[in-house]
Amino acid sequence: MVATTYPEEILRIREPVRTHLDITSTVFELEKAGRDPVVVFETVEGHSMPVVTNTTGNRRLLAACLGVEAADLPTAFRERCQRYLPCEVVDTAPWQEVTLEGDDVDLTRLPIPIHFSVDGAPYITAGQLVARDPVTGVDTTGFHRLMLKGKNRLGVSLHSRRRMWEFHRRAEERGESLPVAITLGVHPLHYMGSMVYAYPPNVRKFEIIGGLFGAPYRLARCGNTGIEVPAGAEIVIEGEILPGVHEPEGPFGEFTGYASYRSTQNVFVAHRIRMRRDAMFHSVASGMAKDHILVSCVTREGEILNTLRRNLPNVLAVHVPHTTCGAFMAFVKMKKTAQGEPQQAIMAALGTEFYTKYVIVVDEDVDIFDMNDVMWAVATRVRAEQDIVMMPGCKGAILDPTSDPQTFTLTKMGIDATRPVGKDFAERLTISDEQRARVRGILASAGVPT
Repeated sequence: MVATTYPEEILRIREPVRTHLDITSTVFELEKAGRDPVVVFETVEGHSMPVVTNTTGNRRLLAACLGVEAADLPTAFRERCQRYLPCEVVDTAPWQEVTLEGDDVDLTRLPIPIHFSVDGAPYITAGQLVARDPVTGVDTTGFHRLMLKGKNRLGVSLHSRRRMWEFHRRAEERGESLPVAITLGVHPLHYMGSMVYAYPPNVRKFEIIGGLFGAPYRLARCGNTGIEVPAGAEIVIEGEILPGVHEPEGPFGEFTGYASYRSTQNVFVAHRIRMRRDAMFHSVASGMAKDHILVSCVTREGEILNTLRRNLPNVLAVHVPHTTCGAFMAFVKMKKTAQGEPQQAIMAALGTEFYTKYVIVVDEDVDIFDMNDVMWAVATRVRAEQDIVMMPGCKGAILDPTSDPQTFTLTKMGIDATRPVGKDFAERLTISDEQRARVRGILASAGVPT
């Protein structure tokens, strides 16, 4: 879709690059230049397989996947991720074309990048783990960082402590390993759907992804366990996460913008690699790259909006800026009708997503996609003694460097940056759309682009 509909949003680099630092560094340089294209590295030194990255670093392209404008992306995501569709299982898939087993399994042959100089080893960052709950049999899929430790061995951190972590815990209680498949090269809508966390326990993530597509998601079975994975994947690595085995994993340049040494230190052993004949290696640029965190921004925007709208229909929009690590801060825009509504919105937002620790609520005249506008509202509409609320002892993200290293708790904060209801307040200076259009014409006549 990108190459045909948005040719300007795909960048092919034919100059040879190294897996050591070059790939992710290129994405960051493009971001600094204000560009977020999908990047294909056609020549990677020491490898025959090309690398594609930054597939989800552009809000406009993510919106196009859902057929909407960028401003409507959170709302469209919110609505469609609740339309669970049964999956379609097919007999054949392109990733079945090449199979490597036994001594031929060699993960070092894949062009796995070192993203930052602090990284302890090359890291697979686009690997979606798929596994079944040993108790219920319901499967899940999601991202977990994977550290190259040998030809058939990866370190894995299940630090989100959500379903995959619980599946492994249940298998470990039985003294069993957890059968897992790692899929590489999936559609951006799969990426988005895998980031949904608030859904019934009997629902499959693949059914959520199907809802985003508006059609049953096509899956194919792999391995002796019959785990079902996306039929459209580029590469599938079949194996298991070992029980009771822990090895050092990390450090890794995480979404927080810091080197992370925190890890559950689990171990994955690969038994089989399957791939397309013309497979491309998919890598997600790590750290605070948009490719790493923009999807989590959108999914959290949709989930927080979904929660707030249940009791506060006057909530207009939610934005989770990627510059706040795609999780730690949320802006809520509402048409306030009564005192106390911003505080209710703050509590509901913080209760929806435990990674989020700061919520700022603003009026309908504030552009929540403009950090300057939000900070202006904070600077001019907040009285600290009555508009800032603190909630100590809340669960936070394990990777948040401010959370307690033993309990992963911290103090969360909400800021009511709205005007009081029923009282006179300073009038905001505005320039009408008509006047803006007039002066743009004047500037254009003067040869000044706008």
